[in-house]
Amino acid sequence: MPMSMEEISDRLEIQDLMVRYSYAIDSRNWDALDDVFTPDAHIDYSVFGGSVGNLAETKAFLTEAMPMFTTLQHMVSGTTIAFDGDTATAKTQCHNPMTMGDAEKPDLMVCGLWYVDKLVRTPDGWRIKERVEEKVYMKVFSGS
Repeated sequence: MPMSMEEISDRLEIQDLMVRYSYAIDSRNWDALDDVFTPDAHIDYSVFGGSVGNLAETKAFLTEAMPMFTTLQHMVSGTTIAFDGDTATAKTQCHNPMTMGDAEKPDLMVCGLWYVDKLVRTPDGWRIKERVEEKVYMKVFSGS
């Protein structure tokens, strides 16, 4: 069944939302997350030992936890989206290498995960109302 122009537009906007999330995290621009999540969003990073909470609590967690990583790169792809009016559910693949420790020989942690999201259309565009990470794999490689 062909997609309507509105659905094509919605899909592109949600894809852009996933990329903006990645860029916000990788550049450590926590305030940019205000344009990704709803103010009352529920965010669950617990599968990798992270926080569970609202947007403000998540930004506080990221501020505290992320300095241990010297570099980050969230690569997202393969988003499936199911629409129900002004709400949607999505599942997105993420491959996330991060370095930590010695700059000359850093340790490398590689995580594979799914973002499982509930989204809502707002006056400012699509936003994530709920995000839960599902773990696929995690491996640490020593740089020494």
